[in-house]
Amino acid sequence: MASMEGRGGGGGEIQPKFNKYAAACAIVASMISIIFGYDTGVMSGAMIFIKDDLKIHDTQVEVLAGILNICALVGSLLAGRTSDYIGRRYTIVVACLIFMTGSVLMGYGPNYGILMAGRCTAGIGVGFALMIAPVYSAEVSSPSSRGFLTSLPELGISIGILFGYISNVIFGKLTLKLGWRLMLGIAAIPSIILAFGITQMPESPRWLVMQGRLGEAKKILLLVSNSKEEAEARLRDIKVVAGIDENCNEDFVKFSKKTHGEGVWKELLLRPTPAVRWILIAAIGIHFFEHAVGIEAVVLYSPRIFKKAGVTGKEKLLLATVGVGLTKFVFIFIATFLIDKVGRRRLLLTSTAGIVASLTVLGSCLTIVEYHNGKNLLWALSLSIISTYVLVAFYNIGLAPVTWVYSSEIFPLKLRAQGYSIGVAVNRLMNATISMSFISLYKAITIGGAFYLFAGVSVIGWFFFYFLFPETKGRSLEEMELLFSKGVRARNESVELQPRSNNV
Repeated sequence: MASMEGRGGGGGEIQPKFNKYAAACAIVASMISIIFGYDTGVMSGAMIFIKDDLKIHDTQVEVLAGILNICALVGSLLAGRTSDYIGRRYTIVVACLIFMTGSVLMGYGPNYGILMAGRCTAGIGVGFALMIAPVYSAEVSSPSSRGFLTSLPELGISIGILFGYISNVIFGKLTLKLGWRLMLGIAAIPSIILAFGITQMPESPRWLVMQGRLGEAKKILLLVSNSKEEAEARLRDIKVVAGIDENCNEDFVKFSKKTHGEGVWKELLLRPTPAVRWILIAAIGIHFFEHAVGIEAVVLYSPRIFKKAGVTGKEKLLLATVGVGLTKFVFIFIATFLIDKVGRRRLLLTSTAGIVASLTVLGSCLTIVEYHNGKNLLWALSLSIISTYVLVAFYNIGLAPVTWVYSSEIFPLKLRAQGYSIGVAVNRLMNATISMSFISLYKAITIGGAFYLFAGVSVIGWFFFYFLFPETKGRSLEEMELLFSKGVRARNESVELQPRSNNV
C-alpha cells in the first residue's frame, strides 16, 4: 500500500513540509467565511439603529437576528447535495452569489419585510458557505496541516465579526437611515469579487476521484503534495476508499465510476454501520453544543449584556463590543496553530471546562448587579465584563475551531459532504434557537439565570466530548471510519492505530 514515511513508530519522526499551494487554496476558500462573519458581527450593532429607524419591537428584533440561521439550515442541507453534484469549488461560487443578493436587499431595506427577505437570502448563502469551506479545505490538505487549514474558515468568521463591529463604530456616526444600510449592504462588494476569484482555484481532488476523473485529480494532488511519490500514494488511498481498484484503467473509470451523492441518506440515516452511526452522533453532538453553550447570546447581544453590566451610551457599548471581536480573533488565531500540535480532543475538553467556569462567574455577577440595581458594585460590573471576554477566549481556543475541523474530517469520503451538512444544519438550528429566544429567556429567568442555564448545558457537553470523541490528530481522512470502528477504547489513542498512509 502507500508508504509510511514521516510517521516513524518511535523516535526520529520526520516532519512533513507545509504545502503552500494547499494553504493558498484553503485561504481563498475561507474568505467566504469572512463575509459571513461580517454579517453576524455587524448585525449586533445594526439592530440598535434598525430598531430606532423602523420602529420595530423586541420580538421582531429576535426574529431578525435568528432568521438568518433558520435559512442557513436549509442552505446547508441543499449545499451537501449541490457540492456532490457540481463540485466543491462551484458550490463556493453559488454561496458568494446568493450572499451578494441578500446583502443588496438588506442594504436597500426600505421596510422590515424587504430587510427580512434580504436576511433570509443571505442566510441560505451562509448555509452554503459554512458547509463547503471546511470540507474543501479538509480535502485539499494533508494530515499534518489539516487542522490548521480546516480551522481557517472559523478564523475567517472571527475576522469578519471584528470587521463588523468596527463597521458599527464607523457607519454608526452617519445618519440613522444611511448608517445601518451601509453596514449591511457593503458586504455585496467582496462577495462578487470572491465569486470570480474562486473560479481560479482547483477542484477538490477527492471529489474528482468520486467522478472518476482520476487524471485531473492526480494533477491537483501533484500541486497540493510535496512530491510525486506523496501525490501517487494519496491518490491510491483515495481510490481504494472510493471503491476504485488502485490499478484500474483511468479511461474506464472516467465513464463508469461516477457518483453525485446518490444513496447517501440511506447509508447515513437508515442503514448506517456502527462506525458511521458513531460518527454521525459525534458530528451532530459537537454542532449542537457549539451553540447550546450560549455563545451566540454573547456575540449577538453583547451590547445588551454590557448595558446590564453598567456600560452606558451607544458609542461605549459598540467599543466594548469591538473588544469581544478582538478577543475572538486573537484566540482563534492561536488555536489554528495549536490544533495540529496539541490535538482536537485536548483543546476541546480544556475549552469546555473554561466555558463552564466563565459562564458561572458571568451569571453570578450579572445576578448580583441586577439584584442591587448596579449600585456601588464596581467589582461586580468589572468582573461581568472580564468574564465575558474570558468566555469568548475559552470558546475560541477550542470549541469553536474544533467543531468545524472535527466534523469535516470524520465522515467517509462518499458521505462527507451530506453528512457534514447535517451537522451544519443542527449548528444553524441551535444558533437560531439561541438568537431568537435569548431576550425572552433572560426576561423570564433573569439574565444571570440564562447564563447559569448555559453553564449547565456546558457541563453535559464536557462529558459528551470526554466519552465519545477519539483523537483524530495526524490521522488521514481515509482512516477515520476505522478509528471510529474501534469503539470507546479508541478515545485516547493517538498512535496505536496503524494508518494506511501518512500522505492522504
